[in-house]
This record gives sequence, C-alpha cells and structure tokens, in this order.
Amino acid sequence: MNSDSPSSKIATGQRIVLSSTSPFRNALLKQLRLDFTTASPDIDESRLPGETPTALVTRLAEAKARAVRLHCPDALIIGSDQVACIDGEILGKPGSREKAIRQLQRASGRRVSFYTGLSLLNGRSGQARTICEPFHVHFRPLSDAAIERYLNAEQPYGCAGSFKSEGLGIALFQHLEGDDPNALIGLPLIRLVSLLAEQGVEIP
Repeated sequence: MNSDSPSSKIATGQRIVLSSTSPFRNALLKQLRLDFTTASPDIDESRLPGETPTALVTRLAEAKARAVRLHCPDALIIGSDQVACIDGEILGKPGSREKAIRQLQRASGRRVSFYTGLSLLNGRSGQARTICEPFHVHFRPLSDAAIERYLNAEQPYGCAGSFKSEGLGIALFQHLEGDDPNALIGLPLIRLVSLLAEQGVEIP
C-alpha cells in the first residue's frame, strides 16, 4: 500500500518494503510520508531455547526482512518484531477474553516492558542494521470492573499485553517510560528515521 503525499527523498532510487501485514505498523510508517509497499514474511517465529526477549525480537526482525529479500532483492526492507514482558516472562497475544483478563490482572499496578526489534536490510548489499528499542508501561491499579469495561470496549485479543495504546488502552496507564512511544505500537519511528538516513533516505 502506498502512502499519500510522499515527502521523502531516496538517493539510491531503491523502493521501500515493509515486511509486515500489521495495520498498526502500516499506519505508523505512513506518518513518514514514504512511498512503500508491504509484504508478508513467511518465517517460523518460535522462540529458541534460552533465548532472551531482546535476542528474540532482533533475530525475528532481521529474519522477516531477509525472508522478503528473496522476492524484493533490490529494495530497502523494514522488519520488526515485538514482545511484552513482566519480570522477564514473555506475554503472548491473549487470543481470548479469559486470557486477556488474566494478563491485565497481572499487569495491574506493575511495569510491563516492551521490546521492539527493528531491522533495515539493504537488499542490494545484503547488509542489515538491527536494533532493539525498549519501552516500559506502568499500569495504574485496575479493578476487575475496569478490566471488564475496557475489554467490552476494545476487545484487544490480538494485541500483546491485552491493550491498544493508540486507543482506549491509554486510560489503563499511570505513566510511560521510553524514548519513542511509537515503539509501543510496534515500529520505533525515531530509530527508523536514523537507519533510513544511513541508506540515503532523507526525511523530511
């Protein structure tokens, strides 16, 4: 999908591909007014034995970019992956109301850490720059009734941590800690702008 009113300049003439079908990452990347397309990476996202959350997201972010390079060898390819953690334990997407209730009850009054892997792969050279961007969410104490009202309103069952920070989920937070709030949604734009600049993409 292409963005409207592109304001970027790409010195190398390479097209940009987002290796993701996430509508949230798509919407975030549009904020940079880039011309880009999206592609679905076909990779195994299983966690390796003993793999830390940061190692997992950086490995998968680059793997997603390299998977798309097979079909787009001349492009600049953006890969990203994210996990949410409490006390080092990864929280998956709940998938159901019952699991979402348990996740939010556990998060109540506590800090949840999000780790977002970001990789920019130059398809021509095969070289990738891959980083991990941390972001922390401090939840306010949540009553069971507040959790029920929130889930009734947004049904965030496909979101890690069981909330949508770009929506009503912001009301669950006490404060945020990190350099780039976009990382919480799944694509750290501040770091991405720097990585694109290294590849000759000027924004704005």
